[in-house]
Amino acid sequence: MKQPIRVAVTGAAGNIGYALLFRIASGDCFGKDQPVILQLLEIPPGMKALEGVVMELFDAAFSLVHGIEITDDANVAFKDADAVFLVGSRPRGPGMLRSDLIAANGPIFVAQGQALDAVASRSVKVLVVGNPCNTNCLIALKNAPGLDPTCFHAMTRLDENRAKAQLANKIGGLPGDVRRMSIWGNHSPTMVPDYRQATIGGKAVTDLADAAWLDGDFRKVVSTRGKAIVDARGASSAASAASAAVDHMRSWFQGTDAGDYNSAGIYSDGSHYDVPAGIIFSMPVEIADGSVSVVTGLEIDAARREGIDASAAELLGERETVAALL
Repeated sequence: MKQPIRVAVTGAAGNIGYALLFRIASGDCFGKDQPVILQLLEIPPGMKALEGVVMELFDAAFSLVHGIEITDDANVAFKDADAVFLVGSRPRGPGMLRSDLIAANGPIFVAQGQALDAVASRSVKVLVVGNPCNTNCLIALKNAPGLDPTCFHAMTRLDENRAKAQLANKIGGLPGDVRRMSIWGNHSPTMVPDYRQATIGGKAVTDLADAAWLDGDFRKVVSTRGKAIVDARGASSAASAASAAVDHMRSWFQGTDAGDYNSAGIYSDGSHYDVPAGIIFSMPVEIADGSVSVVTGLEIDAARREGIDASAAELLGERETVAALL
């Protein structure tokens, strides 16, 4: 059996964290032959609940879990971490604007970026799940100058999964049959779900679904799904977000499937698809041996160009809002 890797999860007693931990412990994320040591972070008021979560993990008797550490200190949780899920953040409350949420969560990711810089593995893979994930990711990255920017991703795999589910439901087939479905931009209503290269069962989506639906209801449903879930259940996505986090980190560690690619919010250096430098922007990526590369040569039509530019403008505005934290 392999040597254990150290996996840190913040907000570990929250709804997403709770759903995520059991998937990690079962081997769904890193592989059925990959032991893990879980390093779990919570705020002080959440430590008692976290103790209960650890009891459940213990009672489940996962053979891959070679240790569990709990703490309210990020420097302890991130020590020598190989993979980090930054889940914990303040949720959006009634009457809060997006700018309010950005301002509230910014300091959390300043401190966590600094802790990662100080103690994490130099090859750590950090996935930011807590929203607004693109800008939270940028804050953490900028506060970890000793780590390569490629160590940081924002999660748009949930949006990709939502898009795959909508396509499969409309066309027929299974979400797992959908390939090459891209998400461009911000994890917000400005995102661009790009179906033009997507296939289902080996057939082009553009040949199987009505163009008006693809550019209308499909895009609207995918980009506003989070709000619809909040409206329906009175709380934000939890299990589906945890599942997407597992999918993202599994691809990062084990690689993308041959002939396919996935979506990830990555740090833009300005060299791909005219996306401005210095923001975390979702693009289609291929991954092999842990190395992430942007899929090149994709045609960007006028409609997608307009959407990509609008999402980039939103992210530049968010960057300006948190400029003092970078």
